[in-house]
Amino acid sequence: MRKLSMLFTAIGAAVCLAASSQAMCADYPTKDITVVIPKNPGGGTDTTGRGIINMMQQDLGGKVKFVPVNKPDGNGIVGMQDVANAKADGYTLGMVTVELDIFPHQGKTKLSYKDFDSIIAPIAAPAALIVHASAPYNTLDEFIDYLKKNPGKVMMGNSGMGAIWHIATMAMEKEFGVKVKHIPYPKGTADIAAAIAGGHIDATLADPSSFRTQVEAGKLKILAVMADKRTKMFPDVPTFKELGHNMAIRAWATLVAPKGTPDDVLKVLRDSAARVAATQNFTDYFLKQGIDPTDIIGKDADKMMADDDAMYAEFISKLSK
Repeated sequence: MRKLSMLFTAIGAAVCLAASSQAMCADYPTKDITVVIPKNPGGGTDTTGRGIINMMQQDLGGKVKFVPVNKPDGNGIVGMQDVANAKADGYTLGMVTVELDIFPHQGKTKLSYKDFDSIIAPIAAPAALIVHASAPYNTLDEFIDYLKKNPGKVMMGNSGMGAIWHIATMAMEKEFGVKVKHIPYPKGTADIAAAIAGGHIDATLADPSSFRTQVEAGKLKILAVMADKRTKMFPDVPTFKELGHNMAIRAWATLVAPKGTPDDVLKVLRDSAARVAATQNFTDYFLKQGIDPTDIIGKDADKMMADDDAMYAEFISKLSK
């Protein structure tokens, strides 16, 4: 009997080793999960990350906590690198942002979407052209005409030189043959919104959700969005495409695990994310934050990041010419 018991123990260990899966062998998760958020507290990525992990924590019965840790240094590179370097056991996750597809092509990092396994992208927000409510232009064409008459004078805020909203602004410059003055606000869109409302800068191209309060209060207005279709939140705002300009630039944030995380662990996380995304609570939470939610899960999120990586590789190459 003792030899038989030892044999069964050995077989069980071999099964766990072959599966390379914490979920199969230890009923994952069994301890708290650290979630690295590579942006400052209070911004769109932080709000998105904290929202989705709180819901997943509840969905998994609350037996373990998802613990958010903000690491915004290096425009998010430091935090994303920490996740990529973490042990691939499901106990360190992170939010990665669209800059993951941009920075490698600018020579800022060797990190890429290939270093991660996706769980869910709850947000993929388009760039919106946002100006002060009293600005002397009410349409995209009027704004572009003003830029042409005032080259290099209009100040446009961005989330950091080389980051997504700076890229979107440079794309607009190239599309219309205009020049603006780029003003970085690396702490996030809240500072950009305050700067436009206060008259310190003139405009921005950024995620409209971060400006919803000021737009609804009549302090700011949105002229157009860089999207394939109009947003649910601002259905009266036209797209650049509608106005004859084939431009669609989106900022996404995706919850990921380090590459090589066991399939069974990923299944637990992805299944939880899918259940959460199907609830009214998920939709209500994000709409309340001014965010049009998405539910791009697992391999679909991997594909989204791969597609955008290819687009930005080509796009950034053209911008540098």
